[in-house]
Amino acid sequence: MTSTLRRRPAQRRSLERVERMLDECAVLLDEVGYEALTTKEVARRAEVPIGTFYQFFPDKQGLVRALARRNLDAFLRRVTERLSHTTLEHWTDLIDLAIDEFVAMKRTTPGFGVVDFGEVLVTPGGPALEGTNRMLDSVLENNAIVADRLRTLTRELLGAPAGENLDRALLVAVEATDAVLKLAFRTDPSGDADMIAECKQLVHRYLSDHLP
Repeated sequence: MTSTLRRRPAQRRSLERVERMLDECAVLLDEVGYEALTTKEVARRAEVPIGTFYQFFPDKQGLVRALARRNLDAFLRRVTERLSHTTLEHWTDLIDLAIDEFVAMKRTTPGFGVVDFGEVLVTPGGPALEGTNRMLDSVLENNAIVADRLRTLTRELLGAPAGENLDRALLVAVEATDAVLKLAFRTDPSGDADMIAECKQLVHRYLSDHLP
């Protein structure tokens, strides 16, 4: 996977600056959208010199790419944290929990409605800007990266057999979930509850042939 930073912050002060820039980027995405987002305004609001911005990020797209990676890491941490306090009665509980956490982030995490795991949405639920389907990696599409990260979690928790069949099934499930949840947020800016429920049922039924 390609790096999202020009250089990694080695000192605490540098790390804090990078996090502030990502925080302000997220807030500005909600306020003005991706097209009107500028590196100058991000640096100003993060209270860092513009030269410092370019030490870490090559451009606006690099900044948003780093935000998407942070979002994905945060999502997986949230799922893992929930699982540490939850007893799974069935593998479908894992699906529901993951979808619920994603929906919660769409509703509450700054910038997540515009950029979740890489794809830049013009409006909640899409459409997406052309060329943003590979923001997380130069070769693989965003959903392939998400499916790969979820595959590790699925194997560890469910003891699912490794192999091409599971890999393909998880990618299909992620693609389907992405499409239906986009529809849910196009229907209702806060996420249509009935659509979200249908999404869960769709993934349950599809993966029932692939998971124990």
